[in-house]
Order: sequence, then structure tokens, then C-alpha cells
Amino acid sequence: MNEQQTSTQGESQGNGSDFRAQNFQDRQGDQSTAEQHTEGTVARTIEQQTAKLPSDTFLWAAVGAMGVSAIMEFTGAKNKSRFFGQWVAPLLLFGVYNKLVKTQGSDRLHR
Repeated sequence: MNEQQTSTQGESQGNGSDFRAQNFQDRQGDQSTAEQHTEGTVARTIEQQTAKLPSDTFLWAAVGAMGVSAIMEFTGAKNKSRFFGQWVAPLLLFGVYNKLVKTQGSDRLHR
């Protein structure tokens, strides 16, 4: 290896620790991360409305979609079964979003 390659490797290793130090300093600034990254009016409004629903609402809706899908499958309505079966994952994701909004959403800053 020549000197240039050796110095480049040393610099790249040093940059990782420099980055971590800079990142730490950024977090220690006057504004918190939540204040720096605020949501827009539309997102805040959606979060306020979805936070009103209990998180288990989405779980029970997903279980209901599984049940409807199973009934449709057993009665021979394959296309309808698949239609309702595809609702399960989005409903569970809505439940996760709802839980995140309640715990980490923009309502921490805007009450």
C-alpha cells in the first residue's frame, strides 16, 4: 500500500468518530429533535383524530377481516375471500401508526 491509501484509510476511520461527536453535539443544541422536525397541519390533524381511537380497534378489525375472509373461502367465494384477506395487513399497520401517534406523535409539542 502506498502512503495515500494508508492516509485515506486512517481518515475514513477517523470520520466515523468525528461524525458521532458532531451528531452528539447536534443533539445537545438549544432545540430538541422534536422541535426541529415538526409535522404539518394536515399530519397533525390526522394524528389528533386517529389518536382518539383505541389501538385495539384496529386489531379487532383485522381479526374480523380474517374471519370474513375465512367464511368467504369456505363458501367458495375465492375472490371475495382474497379481497377481505388483503385488509388484514393495512389494518394492523394502522394500529401500529395509531400507537406511535399516541406515544411519539406531534401531540408531544402541540397540546
